[in-house]
Amino acid sequence: MPKPESFPIEKIFVPTKQKKAINLATVGEIAESILEIGQQAPISVRLDGDRLVLVEGLHRLEACKALGEATILAVVVTAELAEHKPLLAERPEVEAERLKMARLKQLRLEKEAAEAATAGLKGAGGTEAPRFRPTKGVRDKPQASAGRTVKSKPKSLSDWITQQKGSGGRY
Repeated sequence: MPKPESFPIEKIFVPTKQKKAINLATVGEIAESILEIGQQAPISVRLDGDRLVLVEGLHRLEACKALGEATILAVVVTAELAEHKPLLAERPEVEAERLKMARLKQLRLEKEAAEAATAGLKGAGGTEAPRFRPTKGVRDKPQASAGRTVKSKPKSLSDWITQQKGSGGRY
């Protein structure tokens, strides 16, 4: 197996077909992992003239881009090996990366659940500030003039008559 080397991220071409397969949640998880322990598994690229073409590792590449990295660890594979990409996925280090990502996802979900439970306990314990609702009839905008209020529309004829009597109007 070829030795991983560091390549400039900007020099790696990603085929359009692969770009459509990006899962932003996966990119985020891998970025978190790279921040914590660094890039463990290199991506696979192949030479195409004077450029490098991504064979495998789209999410790792996008995670490194998101983190602002200038370079990424990659293994240059032959065109024949690139055609048999499913064989690359069967490598032990690729499977180890998948298992690591599954563990990180599980830990993140457990942490979020614990935070949600803690937040729920705080809400039940009355530590949150009570919500303020003004008393009915109290104006929200005291600067509005008292004579410019709009009366509510009466729901029935008797309500309308009552409203007219209260305002001194004739019916």
